[in-house]
Amino acid sequence: MEVDKSQPCWIVTLNRPEKANALTRDMLVQLTAVMDDASVQGARALVLTGRGHVFSAGADLEEARAGLALDDIWERLSSRVAALPFLTVAALNGTLAGGAFGMAMACDLRIGVEGAEFFYPVLRLGFQPQPSDPARLAALVGPARARMVLIGGARLSDQEALSFGLIDRLVPRRGLEQAIRDVTRDAVNAIPAHVAAIKDLLR
Repeated sequence: MEVDKSQPCWIVTLNRPEKANALTRDMLVQLTAVMDDASVQGARALVLTGRGHVFSAGADLEEARAGLALDDIWERLSSRVAALPFLTVAALNGTLAGGAFGMAMACDLRIGVEGAEFFYPVLRLGFQPQPSDPARLAALVGPARARMVLIGGARLSDQEALSFGLIDRLVPRRGLEQAIRDVTRDAVNAIPAHVAAIKDLLR
């Protein structure tokens, strides 16, 4: 994992492209610590993205079968992301799958790249979703479409994810960095308390 703290907008990059950025427990612990650090170190915005052509395939399957699927670290991470007082953006550089939905849905905004797919195959893999994920998913796409994803095993295309409301903007891969700058510009230049107040009003 890489964390760029050189700008008011922190960029947190999953860096395990050879494994489709599958999430290990160590990675989840590191991500949770970054969220805690960002809360106290003056970040004005935070972007979650990934290296390569997949944002994250979800849990590392070997660790998931060994107990990671039931670990409360998933819920701790998504709760930390949701509680941050500044703008958070999931810059989805590719496919979003499984447990990675949690931290992406906990962000304020989701930008996806063309060609990405979106699926959460908990039933097929024999796992339960993270506790907060069904409600967050239903809030974004509606209860019926949430059932389609979680129970019906739907694999959404980029256009379906956009039309459902799972992602807020769809851009060409080469346009992702510019889209991040565009969507975070006002937030990083605003008075932090104003951003936090607006987020509180929207909760």
